Amino acid sequence: MGNLADVLTADAVRLGLRAADKHDAISQCGQVLLAIGAVEAPYLPAMHERETSISTYIGEQVAIPHGTDASRAHVLRTAIAVLQFPDGVDWNGNDVRLCIAIAADGDQHVKLLSALATVLLTPGKGEQLRGATDVPTVLTLLHQTDEEISA
Repeated sequence: MGNLADVLTADAVRLGLRAADKHDAISQCGQVLLAIGAVEAPYLPAMHERETSISTYIGEQVAIPHGTDASRAHVLRTAIAVLQFPDGVDWNGNDVRLCIAIAADGDQHVKLLSALATVLLTPGKGEQLRGATDVPTVLTLLHQTDEEISA
């Protein structure tokens, strides 16, 4: 994985979604990872298992759902999916508007988390991602910032 552009494609971005609760949001994240061919079906329940052991909420209205260490066996390729919930999802008392689902094999999840944290900690980026109304905007925000990180 050289940068976020390698693992985030337009078909993995979903905007204007609704979720009944965090479990529904995590299920939607898993379905996108499955639909883009990043994971096998057994990865999906492992995303819920991860959430019960430690919350994937990271602050700034963002959660990063991903599977357990054991579930990496079901990752077909490293990828991320971006799901936006404009009305918010209750995440253990926190308001989540953006889920960035991760499927990573080996130790690539550490690199992904680091790159995502850098992007999301850039002033204004998280807000722009939460308010994005089209897929190209999401891709530009994540890819552009990532290029700045790599430079």
